[in-house]
Amino acid sequence: MNFRQNKAVEVIDLGMDDYQTVWDYQESLFKKTVDRKIENRKLNQSDAELLTDNYLILCEHPHVYTLGKSGSIENLLLDEQGLQDHFAKFYRINRGGDITYHGPGQLVAYPIIDLENYFTDIHKYLRYLEEAVIITLREYGIESGRIDGLTGVWVDFKEGDPNPRKICAMGVKTSRWVTMHGLALNVNTDLSYFGHIVPCGIDDKAVTSMNKELARDVDMSDVRQKLVAHLADVFEMHIL
Repeated sequence: MNFRQNKAVEVIDLGMDDYQTVWDYQESLFKKTVDRKIENRKLNQSDAELLTDNYLILCEHPHVYTLGKSGSIENLLLDEQGLQDHFAKFYRINRGGDITYHGPGQLVAYPIIDLENYFTDIHKYLRYLEEAVIITLREYGIESGRIDGLTGVWVDFKEGDPNPRKICAMGVKTSRWVTMHGLALNVNTDLSYFGHIVPCGIDDKAVTSMNKELARDVDMSDVRQKLVAHLADVFEMHIL
C-alpha cells in the first residue's frame, strides 16, 4: 500500500495551560494519529484517504516538575510539602529523559507528528528540533549548540568552555513513528525553580534562559513566531 506524505502541520497555541490538561490533549491527538495508522493498514483506499495529520502544540505551564521513564526520583529535591510551598506540581510521565521543570516564561512545544510524513529516524528528529532552537537563538545574538552525548541546546557548548549552560531541554515519546512531548525553551523563566531538582539528572552543569543571557526580558510571542518558522524550515513543514 502506498502512503503519501502529508507535511502540513496545524499549530495550536494554548497559552498558559495546566500540565495535566495539555498532556491529556496530547494523548488524544497522539492516539487519534496512531489509531488512524493502524486502521490504514487494514484498508484498501486511495492515497489521499491515507494521510495522517500533524500538530504542533505551543504553551506555557504553571510551575511543574516532570520525571521521564528513565529518571530517578532522587533528582527531585522537594518533598510533598516543598512542592506545595512552591506552588508546584509533580508528574511521572511517559517520555524519555530524566527530570525537568516547566513554568511561566518558558516556551513549550509539543509536536504530535507522524514521522513517516518526513523521515523515520528518531535521532535525526531530535537533532532537527535542536537545530530549530539553535537558529532561533542566533536571531537574538545567542550562540548555542550541542554537547556530545547530551540531548538539548546549550550555551558555552564548545569543548573547553568553562560554564556550559542548558537553555532548552528535550524529551520525546514515539510509537509507530508518531511523536509526542517535545522541547522546553527557557525565555523569561524563573531559574530558581531549577534549584529544586538535578536538571535532566546532570549535576555538574547549569541552566540558563534567554533573558539571563541578554540581561533583558524577551517578547514571548516573538520567540514563538520565530521558533515555528524555523521548525517549518528545518522539517520542510507546511504550517496551517
